[in-house]
Amino acid sequence: MKIDLTKLGMNDHFINQATTYAGLFPARVSEQHREQYKIIAEQGELSAVVSGKLAYDADCRAEFPAVGDWVMVDRTDDQSGHAVIQQILRRTSCLARKAAGTTHDEQIIAANIDTIFICMSLNADFNLRRLERYLTIAWDSGAMPVIVLTKADLCDDVDLKLGEIATVAMGVDAVVCSAENADGLDAILAYIQPGKTGALIGSSGVGKSTLINRLMGTEILATKEIRTDDDRGRHTTTHRQLLLLPNGGIVIDTPGMRELQIFTGDLAATFEDIEVLALACKYSNCAHDNEPGCAVREAIENGTISEKRLESYRKLQREMAYDGLNARQLENEKINRMFGSKAEMKQMFKHIKQKNKR
Repeated sequence: MKIDLTKLGMNDHFINQATTYAGLFPARVSEQHREQYKIIAEQGELSAVVSGKLAYDADCRAEFPAVGDWVMVDRTDDQSGHAVIQQILRRTSCLARKAAGTTHDEQIIAANIDTIFICMSLNADFNLRRLERYLTIAWDSGAMPVIVLTKADLCDDVDLKLGEIATVAMGVDAVVCSAENADGLDAILAYIQPGKTGALIGSSGVGKSTLINRLMGTEILATKEIRTDDDRGRHTTTHRQLLLLPNGGIVIDTPGMRELQIFTGDLAATFEDIEVLALACKYSNCAHDNEPGCAVREAIENGTISEKRLESYRKLQREMAYDGLNARQLENEKINRMFGSKAEMKQMFKHIKQKNKR
């Protein structure tokens, strides 16, 4: 029995591309294990590897298949061995972060997603600064972010937490849920209509796997109890996985991120309040420190935004500006931020040296 690929998210965007590859078949990547993949084609799920040409032509990790990708393969069953992925179809959205380690490389978390569920638990994991990081990559992905506040059964001040969320996530929906008693599940399912894909991201132990189990209606993913010493859940998901929900929607489970380093992001959307205020500053190059007529400083003084939010904005600005620069470029970037330019730095040091001689 053939699988209807439209139920897996196949639409005109991908159909039009797929028809240009004669002799190949469309499939969607459902799992990735290092160089091995699981894909779903018309005949069902099978194992796959990338072709030598695709691997040779790839300049970076982002040009390899990721979970959620639509790919073109040489077969639809594994009776003659692994399928070979010959081509990745053009993505409609792409959630990415900086790969772990010191190399400047992009790691695709999930591809071709409609909604990104940023999961944050209402116990020890609650952190507004981390949420700003997740929102920065989510807005940049091309998908719609939704905040999912998990473990509501462990929180006595949900309304207070929602008020705090509203100060950093303007225009973003927030759903409160508890997988323990199934509260909020219908609200999440409303975002994942048949043929649409949602990806769950968040720190380790926030309850993503438990939440997916509730959405699936069965214990399909392994979970562990929260630790008693710090009220955090235990990391269980080890790889990304695409699953078809009973309602016809699609979800991608992702491993918890202990540290989220940003490769590219949309600060303008995440910090829209600061960006709008900056337009009203007296000086176009206002640094929002002690300049006269600074609308951002005025907003901080009257309590409209917090000093911590401005600090977070600056930190992410610096991180995105420095990412990928070599040692000399990093040094020049820091000099420009501190002194305006290397010439101005030399002038200042010359002035200090003359002053000390007096």
